[in-house]
Amino acid sequence: MLQFAHPWLYLLLPLPWLVRALLPTYRETRPALWVPFLGRVERLLGRAGETGAARARRRRIQWLLLPLFWLALVTALARPQWLGEPIVDEQPMRDLLVALDLSGSMDTEDFTTGAGETTDRLTAAKQVLDDFLAGRDGDRVGLVLFGTAAFVQVPFTGDLDVVRELLDEAQVRMLGPRTVIGDAIGLSIQLFERSEVEEKVLVVLTDGNDTGSLVPPVRAAEIAADNGVVIHTIAMGDPEAAGEQALDEATLQAVAERTGGQYFRAQDRAELEQVYDALDDLNPRQVESRSYRPRHDLFHWPLGGALVLSLLLFGASAVRPSMEPQEAME
Repeated sequence: MLQFAHPWLYLLLPLPWLVRALLPTYRETRPALWVPFLGRVERLLGRAGETGAARARRRRIQWLLLPLFWLALVTALARPQWLGEPIVDEQPMRDLLVALDLSGSMDTEDFTTGAGETTDRLTAAKQVLDDFLAGRDGDRVGLVLFGTAAFVQVPFTGDLDVVRELLDEAQVRMLGPRTVIGDAIGLSIQLFERSEVEEKVLVVLTDGNDTGSLVPPVRAAEIAADNGVVIHTIAMGDPEAAGEQALDEATLQAVAERTGGQYFRAQDRAELEQVYDALDDLNPRQVESRSYRPRHDLFHWPLGGALVLSLLLFGASAVRPSMEPQEAME
């Protein structure tokens, strides 16, 4: 769509005609040539000399080109622009962080793959989590891995393909055999401190209990709540296990409650998929849309036209105009 940035400049169109009507005609005085034998010349030519002022007469092409030149110049000053199609820029309104347990118990083979084959807990978790992340287009997602230590695998990014690829590379015990849930939450809080969005969500997936964090998980959850972070906890595995592989459901429930999140338990792949479906319902995709239409300036076209017309006017002016005698006023 064509528009003008300064359409009011078209009010200048009648300016040349107003100047011509209101200002006096330009006059130039030149010395006269005295001819003592003018009478003899008149007798030989058979016509009497005429008195008055010589007036330059514009050629017809000049009368045509001058208005066109002024119109093109005013149009260029009005700055014509072409508005492109609307472009919608969607900015994520939520940062989603996933903390995944890589402790030794995650290699327990009590889950199944999508094809129904028996597999370990981590493989099942990665497959279901991959499907979950595939539907988070528009969110910024980060990935924290934890075992004996917590590690930022992927900081917040909108490139979900990178997150899914690095998630696939996670292996059991790559960060040690133990489980530091509290430290993972603390590391996540540090990541969220650099976040500028209002909604901050952390999903913690583990199959055990905290066995060595510097900060207890519940205390870390209280700090997270003070920083506006909502934590959803997912417990997978056997709740009847004992020792370091025991599933501490009470702590995971308390972590979720302290931050306003929810606690989920998944004992098989179907329940794990239902957990992520529920998380999709709890945290639907949210974006802030900003629409704008690109503007492309077109002033160079009428300006170029004015330049061409000025060259034509110069060429027309170079041709000597005919002189029309004007009778003197008595």
